[in-house]
This record gives sequence, C-alpha cells and structure tokens, in this order.
Amino acid sequence: MSDSTASAYSCVGAETGLRSAVDDFYDRIHADPSLAPYFAVVDMVTLKRHQVDILSAATGGPQKYTGRDMARAHHSLEITNEAFDRVVSHLNATLVETGATTAPSAPCSARWLRCGSPS
Repeated sequence: MSDSTASAYSCVGAETGLRSAVDDFYDRIHADPSLAPYFAVVDMVTLKRHQVDILSAATGGPQKYTGRDMARAHHSLEITNEAFDRVVSHLNATLVETGATTAPSAPCSARWLRCGSPS
C-alpha cells in the first residue's frame, strides 16, 4: 500500500467509511431516474459488499476484489455512455463528500472500473 493510496483509504474512514460511502453512492444511483432502472432487480446486499471490496482495492485498503471483471459483469446490461458517465459522476461526488479526495477522482474511478479486469 503506497502512502497516497493508504491516505485515500484512511481519509474515507477505512472499511466503515467505505461502507457508508457505498450506501451514499447507491442512494444517489437509486435517486437518479436515468440509472435506477438498471438496479431494479439487483441484489443490493451482495452488490454493496462487492463495491466495498472494489473501492478498498482502488484506494489502497486491504480488501481484494475477486469477483468478475467489470466488462464481463456489465456486458449484457446495455449501459449507455451517458449512464456510464452519470455513474462515474455519482462515484466521484461520493468520494469527494466522504473525504477520499478533494477533487473528482478520475484515477480512483479508473482503478475502480478496471478492478478485476485482465491487464
């Protein structure tokens, strides 16, 4: 864990903070009328657990994401570029508000999106 990623994990409040951030993130998603339909029949308990692992890995925490790579997990969902951009925007806003970063976090979001993907 490097100093910069360790501090991002610490700034967000480690696992407890990540769980809170993930709850906030999905509250934003469900409140967004253009994104909510994508999650209408999703097992949110499992999804949130995976998301905590993804964000832990992306911010330098100890958890490792071992699920499917992002491209494979989302392949059949017909996600538009607009929907993708809105999700990233909600993620960045969540990370900023929780203290993981002071500016929109393209590098963190990029790591999140690549997590579990083949190199």
